[in-house]
Amino acid sequence: MTKWVYVFGDGRAEGRAGDKNLLGGKGANLAEMCSLGLPVPPGFTITTELCAHYYANGRSYPDELKAQVEAALQEVGRIAGRRFGDPEQPLLVSVRSGARASMPGMMDTVLNLGLNDSTVEAVAAETGDARFAYDSYRRFIQMYSNVVLGLDHDLFEEILEEEKERLGYEVDTEFSAEDWQNVIALYKRGIEAELDGPFPQDPNEQLWGAIGAVFASWMNPRAITYRKLHDIPESWGTAVNVQAMVFGNRGEDSATGVAFTRNPSTGEKALYGEFLVNAQGEDVVAGIRTPQNITEMARLEAGSDKPSLEKLMPEAFAAFIDIAGKLEKHYRDMQDLEFTIERGKLWMLQTRSGKRTAKAALKVAVDMANEGLITQEEAVVRIDAASLDQLLHPTIDPKAPRDVIGIGLPASPGAATGEIVFSSEAAEEARSEGRKVILVRVETSPEDIHGMHAAEGILTTRGGMTSHAAVVARGMGKPCVSGAGSLRVDHKAGTLIAMGQSFKAGDIITIDGASGQVLKGAVPMLQPELSGDFSTIMSWADKTRRMKVRANAETPSDARTARSFGAEGIGLCRTEHMFFDDGRILAMREMILADTEADRRTALSKLLPMQRSDFVEIFEVMAGLPVTIRLLDPPLHEFLPKTEEEIAEVASAMGVSADKLRQRTEALHEFNPMLGHRGCRLAVSYPEIAEMQARAIFEAAAEAAAKSGAPVVPEVMVPLVGMLTELNFVKARIDTVAKEVMSERGIEIDYLVGTMIELPRAALRADEIAGSAEFFSFGTNDLTQTTFGISRDDAASFLEAYRARGIIEQDPFVSLDVDGVGELVRIASEKGRKVRADIKLGICGEHGGDPASIRFCETVGLDYVSCSPFRVPIARLAAAQAAIAAS
Repeated sequence: MTKWVYVFGDGRAEGRAGDKNLLGGKGANLAEMCSLGLPVPPGFTITTELCAHYYANGRSYPDELKAQVEAALQEVGRIAGRRFGDPEQPLLVSVRSGARASMPGMMDTVLNLGLNDSTVEAVAAETGDARFAYDSYRRFIQMYSNVVLGLDHDLFEEILEEEKERLGYEVDTEFSAEDWQNVIALYKRGIEAELDGPFPQDPNEQLWGAIGAVFASWMNPRAITYRKLHDIPESWGTAVNVQAMVFGNRGEDSATGVAFTRNPSTGEKALYGEFLVNAQGEDVVAGIRTPQNITEMARLEAGSDKPSLEKLMPEAFAAFIDIAGKLEKHYRDMQDLEFTIERGKLWMLQTRSGKRTAKAALKVAVDMANEGLITQEEAVVRIDAASLDQLLHPTIDPKAPRDVIGIGLPASPGAATGEIVFSSEAAEEARSEGRKVILVRVETSPEDIHGMHAAEGILTTRGGMTSHAAVVARGMGKPCVSGAGSLRVDHKAGTLIAMGQSFKAGDIITIDGASGQVLKGAVPMLQPELSGDFSTIMSWADKTRRMKVRANAETPSDARTARSFGAEGIGLCRTEHMFFDDGRILAMREMILADTEADRRTALSKLLPMQRSDFVEIFEVMAGLPVTIRLLDPPLHEFLPKTEEEIAEVASAMGVSADKLRQRTEALHEFNPMLGHRGCRLAVSYPEIAEMQARAIFEAAAEAAAKSGAPVVPEVMVPLVGMLTELNFVKARIDTVAKEVMSERGIEIDYLVGTMIELPRAALRADEIAGSAEFFSFGTNDLTQTTFGISRDDAASFLEAYRARGIIEQDPFVSLDVDGVGELVRIASEKGRKVRADIKLGICGEHGGDPASIRFCETVGLDYVSCSPFRVPIARLAAAQAAIAAS
């Protein structure tokens, strides 16, 4: 028979802390505290496996559950000296959720269960405190009706507020026993009117109603949203904890509170928490009464005139301090504690690893390592790598009010304030005048690169987490909110419509790339700090990791940022971004419009010195570190003007007719450019483009080496190769140009030629391709597109529905699809190494900055990951964590 129920109490428990997957975090830790001999009210846990059974069987329970729950109730009653439902000495219980991952406030709780018209009189007689008994009963009715019966909380709040006003009371503690009896009668009347039936009096009916409500709350909207935000699988389920009640509302010698063993905002080693006298747990978080400080030091710092727990109940405080220290030492982590003091006796209701800010997480980890509680490797593992985003960008001051006018996807972290502009040209113009702007578009394209560079942040009404705007913004380290579908951009009218309000160019907005919020007006910011504990953790991570971390960077500014964040080279330099600048786009368009190879070479000769100067600067910034330069990748039509106005303007500047330009644009149009004339296919059709780029690379390497006195080893990457013959064709041109430059300069240049593996065919024929390629860089953005057969720019419209319906757990453009795309990476790596044992293997798609994807890269044995500059610290930490996990 399956064991569904685990009992704890009286210093013994059927579970331990390691049973978190079965008992949930709360249940496992209650059992652990009990086994440690701490004062824990007895109770039992219904397992997470029962939750899975509940949903798999039409929200029903296995036959044997009832008997197991009844046996557990009897044992809890024996320990407590009471019986559930007994009219003279009733056992009252709390019913709480407890998933294996902490989900504070997301699921439902019921307190004081077991009270009815009979047992409330027994509690009043036994305690000699009728006021306490009826206060507890009205709380139970209110909570049970909301959580289990589905009645709106406001129904009860209105009754309570009307009674307060009628009686002239300010706070709940002024109500007498008779007052509460009257409120209870009003509550019951309201319930009967709403439900056409009385409030349930049978304690067993109450208990099973509460158990069902807790299991049902696993699928409530806020729990679903929380799981989605924190990547918690739906299949984990929640446990249910039924525990004997202890009462913080027994009078002035009773209290309830919440505390952290260290400050969760700063990480400072000082008890941090609040409590309320004569209250129950929900009072502390409800905000109805102002909580008091636990320690005297905190009271003084807050300037509060209300006594601290330290002064008010010194014995209970001393016991709590002792237990808090024991639990932190036992769990070797900052603890989040819930406690109740009943008639001077301290009871522990919960301990768990406390949620903390990224800044606090760093300090706690470093301090605990220095205190000898944990090792340096454990400190590295303790930090959520993705949370470092909080530290690398400006963030909105948490104290600042927010006037939210729209919500989209949190596509690139950080926050920015600026004037609205609707075009890249307007963004550049504003920047030249010293004005800060937010570029607002329906969606961006590669043509917007200069506007995105000029803007403080980017807001789009269409597109997903891996849309053009999102990918480029992350690469630039700029905040971006994408896919804000409730907003409407009217380019013709020059307005942004948001929540019925109309905003025009020049109006100020703020975007929060961490939450996806769009805010009206300017909002105060906090600037990042990257020293102290951050530097310590990163130095420990660097000692531990095996994989190198490079950056995706194509400007000297990007390269400098990457170096400042600890990048060990450039894994992807996208040369096409260099062509979109105002001073270059005209020459690029001349090359594209040319009718002959000679004319193309003439135009390319104008681009050569520009491209060479870029590479010289990048090589100098990277100071001998490896730089992988990808040859031109996007289709040529992306460089051409789109609108009639742009066509006329460009035609005039180039001295050609608008008709010719329009015809050429139409001729280059492709129905599916992602799979069209791009990448190495351009180099096959127009070898002169690859030759110009190769010359710029090798001449720049020669110049940079001459200036620094240190050799530069460029890595030339040929994109979108699917066949060895394609690579051989392009590589022959690169090698020829290399020989020419070396002959002209009278020097030897060491260089590598490799390819980007972004097509399934290339992965499957990697052994063949490795015969010519000296390195593979996995372009997982396109490899994901071509493996799934979906466009990352359009997939956001349906991938979210896939996630909501459980078809996929993660967007494959955000976190690598290990089973499919990952298998191709593994195959290509193994095949490549068989032919070329020393082949260099890396990843340069967006997944290079995703911790989960980095863990996979470690298992495959890649040499490096490459990501946007602002994700380099995240990748360094994640690579260290992956190495520790693999060891």
